[in-house]
Amino acid sequence: MVGELSIPPHIFRAYDIRGVYGRDLREESVKVIASSFATMLGNSGTVLVGRDVRLSGESLAKAVSTGLRESGCDVVDVGIVPTPGAYFGVVYWKLKGGVQITASHNPPEWNGMKLITEDGGTISEGAGMEELKKIALESKIIKVDRIGVEISRDLIKDYVEFLLSKVKIGDRKLRIVVDYSNGAVSIVFPKIAEQLGLELIELNKEPNGLFPGHLPEPNEETLKDLQKKVIEVKADLGAGFDGDGDRVVFVDEKGRLLAGDITLAVFVKYLEKKGRVLYDVNSSSALREVILSCGCEPVEMRVGRAFFLRAIREMNGVIAGEKSNHIYFSELWGFDDAIYALLKMAEILSKSGRKLSEIVDEIPKYPSTPIIVFDCPDEVKWKVVDLIAEKLEKEALNINRIDGVKAYFKDGWILIRPSNTMPQIKMSAEASSEERLKQIVNYGRELIIKTIKELRS
Repeated sequence: MVGELSIPPHIFRAYDIRGVYGRDLREESVKVIASSFATMLGNSGTVLVGRDVRLSGESLAKAVSTGLRESGCDVVDVGIVPTPGAYFGVVYWKLKGGVQITASHNPPEWNGMKLITEDGGTISEGAGMEELKKIALESKIIKVDRIGVEISRDLIKDYVEFLLSKVKIGDRKLRIVVDYSNGAVSIVFPKIAEQLGLELIELNKEPNGLFPGHLPEPNEETLKDLQKKVIEVKADLGAGFDGDGDRVVFVDEKGRLLAGDITLAVFVKYLEKKGRVLYDVNSSSALREVILSCGCEPVEMRVGRAFFLRAIREMNGVIAGEKSNHIYFSELWGFDDAIYALLKMAEILSKSGRKLSEIVDEIPKYPSTPIIVFDCPDEVKWKVVDLIAEKLEKEALNINRIDGVKAYFKDGWILIRPSNTMPQIKMSAEASSEERLKQIVNYGRELIIKTIKELRS
């Protein structure tokens, strides 16, 4: 409680603040959280404030700015920007921190806050989130006499120039179909494509906070029109962005969606510098094989941006990625930037002269599932996974607990983990054959449903 204001503790998640606007997240609560962040920053310095296209974003950004300024920080308002642009702005402009108002791929009624430290890191579990939560919920905000000032500044110009300086497109002209998911990337990428001479066919371009085209989660269900359009116009490449621009799903010229681990494998095959490649526990065994075959060192990680960003820096990784299509680049301070990922993919295709399908077909294939989601209340999802781990330990050859539980069998594996952003449990699996995969999936599904029922009864 903060006076009469109640801030739900569950909005403080593993690597951001997130909740349903008007229920979990209000202007008054984000103001308190912003003041708490200012307290962590020493009540001084300049903080960037940006937002994605959600309708609640403008009023929440104003509340954040007020909270920061009333606690002694100055504010640079950059308006609507992709989330990677906000990270870039904090580091490039050498600011004290940043706040991006976004709920990423969540439905339009959701919103949230990504809190950025001066080195571009994220306030997250084990890296400041516990302190932030304590300050906000226990009214430990430090009061200061100074009221900070607010200015507006054009971030997009510097961001575009920086991205253009990092890529060199070859002579081959590319036709690319882009589905913006009505998100923030639509205000940036056309400027870049025009300067690079890329031919664009654009879907869901209007940056509408209601996401009328489809939900801002790029997946097999939402990107069907993109797949059809790629084939229809004989494009070289398709790209489907999420709502705030930190993830992109690629489509090859045959209309096939690429999972993030396969995308990472493509990038690894064309790395100019060898070194450690980080990937999440959800990734295919094929990725590890590609990493080793390219003379790089594979490092398995838990799922989550904050963890990957810290690890790629601490381990001096050359590139990293998650099956959910976050790709982290060492040349961008380790940031996951979907626009840059598309530019690098275009660079590979343009310089190599090859078709994306040819590159993908060289990568080993094992039958696998997409991420399968099970609704599960936040308050029990961790316990559910712990109980499942106990059961799997008796059935599997071995397990790891890097993230949830991953159980290895002689002919496949299954991963069951709690979502860090939603009241869900997520499952994925891989096997040596389609028949064996079906057996593992059915086993995992029954195990999850049964355990959830046990805990809720």
